[in-house]
Amino acid sequence: MQLSITTWNINSVRLRIDLVAKFIKATRPDVLCLQETKCPNDAFPLKRLKRLGYEHVAMNGQKGYHGVAIVSRLPFEEHHIRNFCGKEDTRHIGVTFGEKAGLSDPLKLHNFYVPAGGDIPDPEINPKFDHKLSFLDEMTNSESLHPGEKERSVLVGDLNVAPHEHDVWSHKQLLNVVSHTPIECEKLLGMKAAGRWIDVARARIPEPEKIYTWWSYRAADWTLADRGRRLDHIWVSQALGDRISDFQISRTARGWDRPSDHVPVTAVIET
Repeated sequence: MQLSITTWNINSVRLRIDLVAKFIKATRPDVLCLQETKCPNDAFPLKRLKRLGYEHVAMNGQKGYHGVAIVSRLPFEEHHIRNFCGKEDTRHIGVTFGEKAGLSDPLKLHNFYVPAGGDIPDPEINPKFDHKLSFLDEMTNSESLHPGEKERSVLVGDLNVAPHEHDVWSHKQLLNVVSHTPIECEKLLGMKAAGRWIDVARARIPEPEKIYTWWSYRAADWTLADRGRRLDHIWVSQALGDRISDFQISRTARGWDRPSDHVPVTAVIET
């Protein structure tokens, strides 16, 4: 059995529900993990998604900011929410797939929206950057994000860090830009190492090939400038490391009408 999982920072699910529908109709992932849904749970477009065949939804939202959701064609056994840094700011949702989805062994899925961190890469004067670093530290120290040797786990989301030299358009020019500063990269890679996670993108597309999943709205022509960053990630536990059969970045979605600045990223897992 194959399980396809897509992660996408949609930057307002209600504003871009037509783009979600367009992507779903073309790609039909089994599971779609959204970040920056920017709406409370009671305003989430459930009816539209159910008409598209996605009847199982776990969400953690609030009005206007942040928000995450897992939208699935397959039923899940349970869902859970984790708060970080003492804040209830809707940045995590997790589900477990099992027998109801036709899996003989359970598979845990975590969907994260890590704080962006503001513009100034100094935690002493920028509380948003301090929050981001503390959030990454808490993820690193979280036992629930340290899968056991045989545990089947997937961690996805907008992690808001481009950790490698070739995850950005210019390593040298972005060293002092939030999302690629050395301290952020060190903390994200430390968190990955602590959980022995496998970065699917870099396992499939090794450096020095460039990989981007985000392009700024500020560029007059994003395709011509192509100044991207890889902020959106899919990681799998060691038990799933040899079970990735496909990986795709839907770059064309950045050119759709009124797009998100992020694009969908999809991995196919042989379960």
